[in-house]
Amino acid sequence: MIQQSLYFVVHRQSEASGTFYVFVGLLLLFIQQLTVFMQADLQLFQQIAEQLIAAEENQPVTPIVPPEQLYQQLDLALNDEPADSEGYEKALTDLILNTPKTTSKAFFNQLFGGRNGKAVVGELLSVLLNNSMYTYKVAGPMVGVEKVIINKIKSLLGYPSTAEGTLAAGGSMTNFMGMLMARDRFDAEIRQKGVQQTLIAYTSKEAHYSVPKNAAFIGVGRQNVRYIESNEKGEMLVSDLVAQIEKDLIAGYSPFFVNATAGTTVLGAFDPIDAIADVCQLYGLWLHVDGAYCGSVMFSDKYKHLIKGAHRADSFSLNAHKMLSTPLSCSIILSKEKKHLYDSFSNDASYLYQADGDELNTGKISFQCGRRNDALKFWTLWKAIGTKGLTQMVEHEFALAEHGRQYVLKHPDYEVYSHENSIAVCFNYKGIDAKKLCTLLYEKGKLVVGYGSFRGTTFIRLVTVNAGNEQVDIDNFFKTLEDFVQEYWEELFT
Repeated sequence: MIQQSLYFVVHRQSEASGTFYVFVGLLLLFIQQLTVFMQADLQLFQQIAEQLIAAEENQPVTPIVPPEQLYQQLDLALNDEPADSEGYEKALTDLILNTPKTTSKAFFNQLFGGRNGKAVVGELLSVLLNNSMYTYKVAGPMVGVEKVIINKIKSLLGYPSTAEGTLAAGGSMTNFMGMLMARDRFDAEIRQKGVQQTLIAYTSKEAHYSVPKNAAFIGVGRQNVRYIESNEKGEMLVSDLVAQIEKDLIAGYSPFFVNATAGTTVLGAFDPIDAIADVCQLYGLWLHVDGAYCGSVMFSDKYKHLIKGAHRADSFSLNAHKMLSTPLSCSIILSKEKKHLYDSFSNDASYLYQADGDELNTGKISFQCGRRNDALKFWTLWKAIGTKGLTQMVEHEFALAEHGRQYVLKHPDYEVYSHENSIAVCFNYKGIDAKKLCTLLYEKGKLVVGYGSFRGTTFIRLVTVNAGNEQVDIDNFFKTLEDFVQEYWEELFT
């Protein structure tokens, strides 16, 4: 079909000069060669992908490439002359097979993991299309894909029709956007004149580290972030929040923003959003809910109570690349009132916004200008398994965590630190130093799992965000850990 279309185009352009057949022949030869080149690239991709998937089964933890040997062990050099085919394929294959396997059943280290084929298809297609998401002119139907996702999440949250949302490069950036909108709502002149007063932001001591970074970025300053105490479960203490606000008001400062967390980084705790919303309403503060880790509980009637009151938040963020098995990154932020997205992020650019109106030119509500299509991979997953499938995914991850928590509760050699309704299982085993055990498990190629701290105690943190895992994989985790401790007992205590 493409060749036929090009035939007629070239015919109309060149038949008068008598060079028609020459043009057609050269053009079709070029297309044929281009197709062959692309097929070769896709075949190489498939070949490497098959090797990677096999390696995940046979060796789920990638052997460490020591940093001091990185450039000797792998061919990373960029040269003036192109690599030959064999050298290129070997360098690429070696690089991929020596990269940490975050999708294997032995990876429990970060707040993401696993692989879902339906979402991967969307990611690969977005790469092939290579659209940017700032205007309808270049994104086309992909704007609709993004809008459909935002509208469904609005509905699940209970947000009004006046709400709007967008995607950004990660949870830190969506938290940044929430804080920036809060600043601009507090004082619209800041956008022109800069910060002229001492603004104060509030967040739990257990919140994500992006909060003080973002305070620095927007001119508020790290020292003007107040860290609110938490209870024994890691949930923000509302009484301490009120006390801090009152103290700052007496000092003549200007409170403007509260960050609540749906799934703290270490314990996976949920701040009491409804009670915090009462405080924000009383003092006129912007409430942002950082749901990057566990905001996806909105998909589950069984666990949605953990974010009770989220519909009252001024902004809400979540990461589909965490609990919803979407490839990195897929970070979403919603503002309860769309005007705040426009007020903080819109800027005229006649060379860019030339048609279709603001509703379809999504660059006017995003932090970036050029922005990759992160919505398609989430849409392909959601389309394939439906909202019910996402619900099952969320509830399965909680079930895996509860299975792990019950395991450590039933075995006297373990001490548990996390609580129910969390997808983090925090524990120590036989009093072994958590940092040392996690490091040695990694170095010996057995498991990739991290550690965290709460109230001065450091412990192993097993997260169950890989929806592809089953209870047997959690059992295998503990068996591997126990066998490893028995084998390396002396090394662990020297």
